[in-house]
Amino acid sequence: MAALSPRLRKRLDAAVEKLAARPVTSDGDICRIAVDDETFVELHAPGGTVTAEDAIRCGCLLAPACVHRAAAAALAPIADDTSAPAPSDAPDQPSPPAPDEADATAPPTEPTEARTSPPPTSAPTSSAPPTSAPPASAPTTLPLTSSAPTTLPLTSSAPATLPLTTSAPTTVPLTSSAPATLPLTTSAPNSPPQAAAAEALWQAAVLVLDAGVDGAGAVLQAGLLRAAHTARLAALPRPAAAAIRTVNGLRAARAAEPGHRTAELADALAELLATAYGLRRPGTPDAHAALRGTARRAYAPGGSLRLYGLFTEPVLTSTGHAGVVTWTADAAGRLYTVPDVAPGGPARARNAGDRAVRMGDTALTHRDLARAGLVVSGATVSAEGRLGAGRSVRAAAAAGADWTAEPLAALWSVPVAHQVARALAGGAAKVPRATGEDLLFLDATLTGVAREAGGDCLLAECDGLTVRLTAADDHPELAHRENLALLATAPGTRVRAVARLVPAGHPRAALLAVRLPTGRHDLGLDRLQRQDVTPTSPLPEPAPGPVRPTPSAPLHILRRRTEQVVVAGRRALTHAAPARPHTTAPHTTAPHTTTPDTALLRRAGLSTAAELLDALRGSAAERGRDGFGRLVSADTDAFARAWLATARYLDEASTALCREAWRT
Repeated sequence: MAALSPRLRKRLDAAVEKLAARPVTSDGDICRIAVDDETFVELHAPGGTVTAEDAIRCGCLLAPACVHRAAAAALAPIADDTSAPAPSDAPDQPSPPAPDEADATAPPTEPTEARTSPPPTSAPTSSAPPTSAPPASAPTTLPLTSSAPTTLPLTSSAPATLPLTTSAPTTVPLTSSAPATLPLTTSAPNSPPQAAAAEALWQAAVLVLDAGVDGAGAVLQAGLLRAAHTARLAALPRPAAAAIRTVNGLRAARAAEPGHRTAELADALAELLATAYGLRRPGTPDAHAALRGTARRAYAPGGSLRLYGLFTEPVLTSTGHAGVVTWTADAAGRLYTVPDVAPGGPARARNAGDRAVRMGDTALTHRDLARAGLVVSGATVSAEGRLGAGRSVRAAAAAGADWTAEPLAALWSVPVAHQVARALAGGAAKVPRATGEDLLFLDATLTGVAREAGGDCLLAECDGLTVRLTAADDHPELAHRENLALLATAPGTRVRAVARLVPAGHPRAALLAVRLPTGRHDLGLDRLQRQDVTPTSPLPEPAPGPVRPTPSAPLHILRRRTEQVVVAGRRALTHAAPARPHTTAPHTTAPHTTTPDTALLRRAGLSTAAELLDALRGSAAERGRDGFGRLVSADTDAFARAWLATARYLDEASTALCREAWRT
């Protein structure tokens, strides 16, 4: 916010809230916001995107260095990277992907449906770098420099090298094949622009973590957006996309949007910090390439394919994309997806299933394809199994196959434990969701309902395990929750189901589609009727037998503390931080504390978790003194490293617990 005075920076958040409540009118490509009865802010957005720094204009006397322009830009959703040219060798360009299922580089945008008062224009993230102009929160049109210090130490303290293992006996193995230290190694030296971009991302993310949602207003968001734009220009799409997701999460949290989840914001911030941290360090070429990510999918010739429809799921993301994805499989069991996803809201997700598949001359809708088959010649396929729809592709409808008949029945023949191991391996490798690695094919018997804080879930017996089946999406305009409630009225019903693994300390999956006696049903699109399910009497009590012990690791303690930091910033831990002697030498382990949290973790055998929590609290409260005995600023860099080490441990330990929970 270089063009704003310190006084106006303090007023920016209040100005954003005030402007959000003002009336908005549109006239062609011009969006006009009434500041008062006589003053207006205009956003000139050809094609719906602001592409120049002078495209935001204000009629007040302080313009162009006024707070209204910055507030208008802060309200605008973040635009996709529409200006980047498509690769010349790409065989085709299919429909726009949903960011949740695309690779980590798709730049998400904020949903317009969830924002009633902000202008329906977007601040771009891909135009030329700004020179000097009044402020805004869009990183490409206005100079949104961050106030983040650039001289913070880059060395890691002791907490950053804590191993991701436990030293006391536990009921589950919490070791991991991942590196046991915090540094996420990257490749040989980055180019100077990439090194500068990674440093800017790290510093901006550190400030956001230090402030938390409560303190990460428009100024800090603008700094992070500018760093994201710089990273995109430097060919670092993965951390840039993580930064955009973080900003979208901050906005949703501050606006108290119903769809906001603190855990999702924490994951986005951890991804941003991890990639930025790794890109600041040397490492192997493969790791370096993984941290940078890829900007576009590459499509390769796939020859001729004979596909069988599996199911169709609606896609409704927090980034303003909606539609459907139809899953198919070939005779060998490889999964392919046929998407129809574009900017839109719940109505598009609900109705896209009745749209024709955009491939060749077929007249099949997505609903039809989920139960039929497809013959494709000249196919183009991405590495994730996404089918292209170029002019050279030919497709024709064909007969489908039932889930109980070959070749689809083979998907259910794989042991559940092997399916879970595959899904967890894919998640650890950051494989895009479109691969289907996280899908589970289950034969289960419905047994009842479990009451949970987030809503009821189905209980089902599957291969000797009690699995909790949850709604894949809680949006009221989709059918997931309603169908789940109807299935709960039919205990004893045997179902063949497709679900998506939900990592947890107990067997848990999100139900996507089921096969009942009346046929196959896509639970996000089809609304089950009473005749589809037959209520039965409660199941008899099972015969006494050996009880399999359930792992009980109190990782929720660590997760709660990390999420508290995301919400309230570093100060959330300062009051409860244990005292750390000033004589503790660098790279030595802090003494054990007796706080209730750490005591409980150590009693459960999670000594590393306890040490990480001690280190996190200590770094939150630790402040040095200058030569005159005055307190100096806290080391936010060390605090961010300690938080990242804790988040990495949580990720690895949760994966181990999930794998153990699904073992029969």
